[in-house]
Amino acid sequence: MKYLVLIPDGMADEPVPSLGNMTPMQAAHKPMMDRLAKEARVGTVLNVPAGMVPESDTANMAILSFDPKVYSKGRSPLEAVSMGIDMKPGDVAVRCNTVTLSDAVEGQPYEERVMLDHSADEISTEEADALIKTLNEKLSDESRHFYTGVSYRHCLLWNGADDSYDFARPHNIIGEKIGKYLQDAALAGGYRKLMEEGTALLEHHPVNEARRARGLKPANAIWLWSAGKKPALPSFREKFGLDATVVSAVDLIKGIGMCAGMNVVNVDGATGNIHTNFTGKANAAIEAFKNGSDLVYVHVEAPDECGHRAEIENKVRAVELIDEKILAPVYSYLAGSGEDFGIMVLPDHPTPVRLRTHTSDPVPYFMYSNRVKMSGVDTFTEESARSMNAYMPDGSKLMQVFIDYCGK
Repeated sequence: MKYLVLIPDGMADEPVPSLGNMTPMQAAHKPMMDRLAKEARVGTVLNVPAGMVPESDTANMAILSFDPKVYSKGRSPLEAVSMGIDMKPGDVAVRCNTVTLSDAVEGQPYEERVMLDHSADEISTEEADALIKTLNEKLSDESRHFYTGVSYRHCLLWNGADDSYDFARPHNIIGEKIGKYLQDAALAGGYRKLMEEGTALLEHHPVNEARRARGLKPANAIWLWSAGKKPALPSFREKFGLDATVVSAVDLIKGIGMCAGMNVVNVDGATGNIHTNFTGKANAAIEAFKNGSDLVYVHVEAPDECGHRAEIENKVRAVELIDEKILAPVYSYLAGSGEDFGIMVLPDHPTPVRLRTHTSDPVPYFMYSNRVKMSGVDTFTEESARSMNAYMPDGSKLMQVFIDYCGK
């Protein structure tokens, strides 16, 4: 038995007026998802436990069967592991976004500036690397160091830092003054001071002056958040007896896989946005199956990023591309392989374009097996999934249910 788990991150949404009060899932042309959902087990599942922040680490841990109430230590340590950073005892990993704040005005306090973009127009990794190098030249010491990630997503490793303090998520405060999210500099354990110093260094950095000249937003500030120490996850293979592979552009998801002893594949051109290498991800999944993986977990960030950026048409298109360029070819391979197989598709959490951030609401799922034919739904949407009255309140149980379902 082979298993495909496909995660279109943030795909679930609300009805959007400009789409005729349809959600992006309803508006998207996704014949493969709809075809499979007609013969699948369909329902909704809650991946973010009550009281926890609806982040992708929490939700994807749950989908992979690891109860986030037990295992979640924040997203940053998972990203650090994926980046190959050796975390020693006492090390705290902190996500470092290169962001766009409103222009500095002479005499204006730092806290009066406004968060304009959590990604600085999705700055290129090459440009961001130059900024991170400047931060290290001026601000690193024996206890802390900055590491370049992908695009705007980077890491600060700080030995002895306070891992209990957490700033707001930058994608949650777009359009707002940052002051009320900074609190007291002493309380912040040095994080706020470091953010101010980093912002001063980047304000007129040559990379940012060049971006302004091209009409792009500058990455004129850093924003630190989600501090945590290295987690210890159980082995996925020991838990399920399956060799598993993770395919993702996002360090966070790759880090979960690495901590769980799963194989992790890096795909050239995988960017985490609408311009990602969809075909490359499908090919990587197929190759993983050919090389002996029993389960392949394909995570696609594009719908989530479009939700954060309130790009409605791009979010619809991202769903269509996932269906056409990932689900359809992988299904075709599995159907022709001569082996029994199952496919599960679900977003980890909703990312409504109206809110531009994650919510904790349940998400739709379907489980398809070539061995089991169910009476599913005509189209795979949030509404059709709710109509099945098959709600699972604990996402960490979903993987076992999927495996058991396919084994009927």
